[in-house]
Amino acid sequence: MKIAVVCANGKAGKLIVKEALSRGLDVTAVVRRENKSEAKKVISKDIFSLTKADLAGFDVVVDAFGAWTEDVLPMHSATLDHICNLLSGTKTRLIVVGGAGSLYVNKEHTLTVSDGPDFPDIFKPLAAAMAKALKELRTRKDVNWTYISPAGDFQADGAKTGKYILGGEELTLNAKGESVISYADYAIALVDEIVDGGHIQQRISVVQE
Repeated sequence: MKIAVVCANGKAGKLIVKEALSRGLDVTAVVRRENKSEAKKVISKDIFSLTKADLAGFDVVVDAFGAWTEDVLPMHSATLDHICNLLSGTKTRLIVVGGAGSLYVNKEHTLTVSDGPDFPDIFKPLAAAMAKALKELRTRKDVNWTYISPAGDFQADGAKTGKYILGGEELTLNAKGESVISYADYAIALVDEIVDGGHIQQRISVVQE
């Protein structure tokens, strides 16, 4: 199985590359600058410079793009739209590293995590930008996408336990009442979805056991 990981130099991207390689998958890192992941195959291009030909032949493309400052938050929508356009009408799956702010907290799906009174103001612009990108992604019936939201507490340096709970559109808590997952366990869940999952045109979520 041939995998391309876009933004493979990021914290999530590097761990996804590492996990995919450990499963024997054929992994290509897509990076703007020097490759810092463990992938031996590399496409050195900015996202907006990628072409249909660059992504042709991959079974799965992972979008691990992340932008954190307000001036570049619109890039979440712009980059995802560009990748979708490149994959439009193909059999290639698109797996998107998503956000937790847009997970629903009621069965009616009218309230999200970011609507809560305790949601930090500092993260609201990011949550809004990622929610907008997800809303736009939901309209793409021409792409075999899967959007994977992490738990609310997404820990870059958290421990790798290898145990997680697969959820859906609503915020899922573990037995301890927590919504937490490490980047390493998220990478495991994402690669599991690549290998065994079939959540086409669906948003799923993961939380550490």
